[in-house]
Amino acid sequence: MMSNLSDEYERPYAKVLAKRLREPRRFIQVVAGPRQVGKTTLVHQVLAGWGSRTHYASADEPTLKDSAWIEAQWEAARLLAREGGRAGAVLALDEIQKIPAWSETIKRLWDADTAARLPLKVIVLGSAPLLMQQGLTGRFEVLQLPHWSFPEMRACFDFAIEDYIYFGAYPGAAPLMADPARWARYIKDALIETTISRDVLLLTRVDKPALLRRLFELGCRYSGQMLSYNKMMGQLQDAGNTTTLAHYLDLLAGAGMLIGLQKYSGAAVSRRGSSPKLQVMNTALMTAQAGLSLLELKSDREFWGHLVESAVGAYMANAAATGSFELFYWRDRNREVDFVVKAGRKLIAIEVKSGRRRDTLPGLAAFIEVYPKARPLLIGGDGIAIQDFLAMPVEKWIGKPSG
Repeated sequence: MMSNLSDEYERPYAKVLAKRLREPRRFIQVVAGPRQVGKTTLVHQVLAGWGSRTHYASADEPTLKDSAWIEAQWEAARLLAREGGRAGAVLALDEIQKIPAWSETIKRLWDADTAARLPLKVIVLGSAPLLMQQGLTGRFEVLQLPHWSFPEMRACFDFAIEDYIYFGAYPGAAPLMADPARWARYIKDALIETTISRDVLLLTRVDKPALLRRLFELGCRYSGQMLSYNKMMGQLQDAGNTTTLAHYLDLLAGAGMLIGLQKYSGAAVSRRGSSPKLQVMNTALMTAQAGLSLLELKSDREFWGHLVESAVGAYMANAAATGSFELFYWRDRNREVDFVVKAGRKLIAIEVKSGRRRDTLPGLAAFIEVYPKARPLLIGGDGIAIQDFLAMPVEKWIGKPSG
């Protein structure tokens, strides 16, 4: 459940959705993203501007829902649309991916309204972005809600940069930060366990659920580090193969939890075949399982360094998930670049100076030598301050994508 403060706070994505709904009926609006990033709250904020000509219903309830439930909600909204005349009405269906064969039913009803020229606009919401696009080819437009940014957590909860790095970006958990042990239990029980059990295991065939859980825990422990699939299998002590692990990483990425960044190269094939660099999408997933206080983590220079790098990586991974750019890492022998951003023809090599005992600059120099058109960017140290970069809109440091 979201906190009262976050219920009142309006994310910038609300304006985007409201603008789309004011346009002539054209696409089903898919609002997708991880658990507890405020999808339902945002939709209710937007629907408030439509007065009584809205119908909201959620499939996230104990009673079993089926296609008949979708049709019943749709018919209720159709009545509002007919009463509304040319202005029409809006139907919002939450947690829609939990209904079997939902996309076929929605496609049929949408196409029938299109043929009848009924001005009923439709929003569907779901926690698993990869599941939201099935079967609606050409009929939908996605609004991807990422985890909350540092400026959003600062504006809503008065987070300092260290709070954001340690407590991460779950607004529902923010009021618990005064009691770190309670906060950690909430993250593990209400977010991690619920996401894995309800958004991944119940909705997708997973032959080895225990392996997927251990892979997630491993990813949180090694976030910000490159780990080959063979090393993963050694750590996980499981007979799974690299294809299985890559698939499970994709599922965790779809749930907004953990991604495996691929190595940047000129060839897409070699990118996909590379050892992934593990990256959490929210640093709360790391710290809640570490069992250490903010003070204890800060005294561990190596761990804190990985946490800072993961905060920067999470910021960029969430931006990449919304389609702003593609995100990679780069390594050649012992020379490494933390992140490589590709936006159109633009290429940006990013290093994070987080206080860990290493010199980052040779990696940047080596990358620029191989890709001379790339632009180097240093975060932390004598580069852009960590808090300034995390507070900076993507457009400011990347510029308008070219190509």
